[in-house]
Amino acid sequence: MGEPDSEGLCSIFFELNGQPREVKVRDRSLAAPPSRREADADDPSHVAAPMRGVVISLSVEVGQRVAQGDRLASIEAMKMETAVFAEIDGVVEEVVAEVGTHVQAGDLLLVVKAADDDTDD
Repeated sequence: MGEPDSEGLCSIFFELNGQPREVKVRDRSLAAPPSRREADADDPSHVAAPMRGVVISLSVEVGQRVAQGDRLASIEAMKMETAVFAEIDGVVEEVVAEVGTHVQAGDLLLVVKAADDDTDD
């Protein structure tokens, strides 16, 4: 049995019909893994993960201005890398998923406040 990963899953190695096998199971002795925030599809400021994978790079930080089409982050899954781009002009308000975070499709990565929302109430 392997050590738990960042999601609280342990790899269990065994042999079945002479073939080595591996399965991942949740280690219930650990605290529950942190819950992921899902992006709101109706909120244009939410930047969602397009696929399941690991955040391998962030190209922005909180407070940074971005333009539509700017690269925000990269996600890798099964040796395939996907770039995530800004869909609106604005300012990065929050970075939710740091480098190394495992994400599912639809998980919230970043919040980009629209450029025309610069005034505080």
